[in-house]
Amino acid sequence: MDTDTHAVSAFPPSSGLKQPYHLVDPSPWPIVGALGGGLTVLGIVFAAHYGSYATLVVGLAVVLATMFFWWRDVIRESRTPGLHTPVVRLGLRYGMTLFISSEVMFFVAFFWAFFHFALFPEHVSGDTAGVWPPPGVHTFDPFHLPFLNTMILLLSGTTITWAHHSLIENDRRGMLVGLALTVLLGLSFTTCQAIEYSDAPFHFSGGGIYPAVFFLATGFHGFHVIVGTCFLIVCWFRARAGQFSPQRHFGFEAAAWYWHFVDVVWLFLFVCIYWWGAGPIAGE
Repeated sequence: MDTDTHAVSAFPPSSGLKQPYHLVDPSPWPIVGALGGGLTVLGIVFAAHYGSYATLVVGLAVVLATMFFWWRDVIRESRTPGLHTPVVRLGLRYGMTLFISSEVMFFVAFFWAFFHFALFPEHVSGDTAGVWPPPGVHTFDPFHLPFLNTMILLLSGTTITWAHHSLIENDRRGMLVGLALTVLLGLSFTTCQAIEYSDAPFHFSGGGIYPAVFFLATGFHGFHVIVGTCFLIVCWFRARAGQFSPQRHFGFEAAAWYWHFVDVVWLFLFVCIYWWGAGPIAGE
């Protein structure tokens, strides 16, 4: 985002006003992104219940195109002298903080659903009432692939911190290596998650409460890992192009904040859902 290495004035001349804020130009990407997100959610419903993936593919294509073009416009904006003043940069930090806070509340809802049924299994309808996990649900061994994924994400947290420290110390090679390792670890996590899903002893569609909550929580986290990996790939190319400096690199900072958020959420998922929530039949 904010990486302009040129000197900036206190008041952006493009606005025509004597104030330190950046009045953005009209953009089609918010409405296009919203439509893409709606199609994606609708596509997930169609895929889960009817086995039709056409809407999901279209929705994901629109979302990915929106990410690419909107990111391109924001990067160009950040490279324009006079736009990202100190006040604007502070606002970007507040915005990223609020965005991550809103993401936290998504996961709070998923954890709430999980603990609601785990602590009060009598609320589960049918013959399985009073037992959690429900009879017939063979949960994952938490110290197999889930534990490996935990180690991968924890290691990725150290490599992104190394990259950030290298940037501050003006060590370009260390920054690029640290970012590349973080991207590779993120891809490794996604691969292991895909293998785990392919070997899952239960299914999302028609599987009941436990599979629904499990796949929603871990799948939503997996989506965040994919987005964070894309974020870091963009940062790697920007770092390679010399668009970050020790003084101005908020785009990199935002990616690092997001990645650490993904790390922390996974620790809660591993402890609460994979380990504590596995019950006595884990690993059977």
